[in-house]
Amino acid sequence: MYKPIKRVIFISLAVLAVAAAAAFYFLWFNPSAASPRTRNLLAWLRNSSAHLDWAVSANTTCGEAPFAMPTSGFIGYLWDDSFRPGHRHQGIDIFGGDDPGVTPIYAAYDGYLSRLPDWKSSLIIRIPADPLEPSRQVWTYYTHMAYEDGVSLISANFPPGTSEWFVKAGTLLGYQGNYSGTPGNPTGVHLHFSIIRDDGKGKFLNELEIENTLDPSPYLGFNLNNDQGGVTPALCQP
Repeated sequence: MYKPIKRVIFISLAVLAVAAAAAFYFLWFNPSAASPRTRNLLAWLRNSSAHLDWAVSANTTCGEAPFAMPTSGFIGYLWDDSFRPGHRHQGIDIFGGDDPGVTPIYAAYDGYLSRLPDWKSSLIIRIPADPLEPSRQVWTYYTHMAYEDGVSLISANFPPGTSEWFVKAGTLLGYQGNYSGTPGNPTGVHLHFSIIRDDGKGKFLNELEIENTLDPSPYLGFNLNNDQGGVTPALCQP
């Protein structure tokens, strides 16, 4: 059902991962060239214990927001961040600050979980009634849940080919990893979380296009939109 979308996502993620890895390597050794958000992320990755006040906590909610935070760590990149000219980030990246397989990831909201047969590091959860607009369906997408060689860190409860398995908010989905889509070319250890629009026919749209995703700010209860002045560290404010 999802083969064309799946193929585009896989190829595009591999290309993006190579470019992102090269940029990250440069910035790691040249932090003064980085944006404030990237400088903070590098500081977090070097010594997360020195910046615990920058971190969000898994399974917590902010105010009356409907979604719980899906994992713990520093929100390194926001929705609509730009890593290079012409690119707009389609979700948020949460960096746990630990090795792959340590920081757990949970369902942010009740829904129906699927894992396509060749998805090593990704899950998607269908939410039939968007809690902010109940007349429409949305999907939550979780990725980078594998070691750099592609060995999955997704819970054994959700093997490849899982389709429409109901999960409650707070269900353990797996663990943060550093799989980029290209074995041997790791990303930083993190969760990429995004909210994807439905095509109106019961299928999710291509997550790689920001127009197919939704600003996660109102779902999580604080400003996670770079275009709307999102700040670093991104935290729930009373």
